[in-house]
Amino acid sequence: MNGFSLYWRYARLHMKEFLAYTGWPMTMLSALLFVVMDPLDMLFMLDRFGSVGEWSASGLILMYSTALTAFGLAELFGRGFDSFPPLIRNGEFDRVLLRPRSLFLQSMTMRFHLTRLVRVFGGGLMMVYALRAQNAAMTPGNVLILMGALAGGTMVYIGVFILGAAAAFFTVEGGNWIYVFTNGSYQAAKVPPMYLPGWMRNMFRFVMPMMLFSYYPAAVICGWGEPFWTGLVALPAGAAFMALTFLFFRFGVRHYRSAGG
Repeated sequence: MNGFSLYWRYARLHMKEFLAYTGWPMTMLSALLFVVMDPLDMLFMLDRFGSVGEWSASGLILMYSTALTAFGLAELFGRGFDSFPPLIRNGEFDRVLLRPRSLFLQSMTMRFHLTRLVRVFGGGLMMVYALRAQNAAMTPGNVLILMGALAGGTMVYIGVFILGAAAAFFTVEGGNWIYVFTNGSYQAAKVPPMYLPGWMRNMFRFVMPMMLFSYYPAAVICGWGEPFWTGLVALPAGAAFMALTFLFFRFGVRHYRSAGG
């Protein structure tokens, strides 16, 4: 059985497990309420003051929803890496090493949150609304830019999860610091980039490249004055970021000391 088939089999098992509980509709509803209420602070502020400089609500929602959707996709498919640090702490990683399957694949399939579909669905609806409000022409080129932004953003967020898992080889405990680059980053997408402090703007551009898949693709699609090529860098940047974190993960595996030795 190839890796993708095995992954989807694991995913189906997780979904069946989730749907076996009679309270799953309430769980989905609570997740939907969180997604709906999360951007209200920004909308209330703009309703009171009208705009932030030349920034309207729809422009900010477009950046925010792109980052939110990418984060939701990453949580849906790659949040299993969150379950990785306890394997190091309790010695279960030794058993994982004995299985004739990819460590990367096994780590990804440790957890599968069906509730994250709500975040993807909500972010997608906000994105459609914002694009319509911005009168963005969805030409084939702009559609490719948007798809590349979502794919690149998903890889960046999965890369952050991998980084947190890889750090557990050296710290044993999982680090809550990764939430600065996950939940914190898509919250920062509510703020126009030029109003962020310089160090934060550079961090989200060069370290954890959230702006590459939120601001720049939106700017190119909506004509906010950024060069066309900046809308195309999200996918290669996301792939490069994820590849680097995977190399760090492999470095951690090579330096792992068995719980029994």
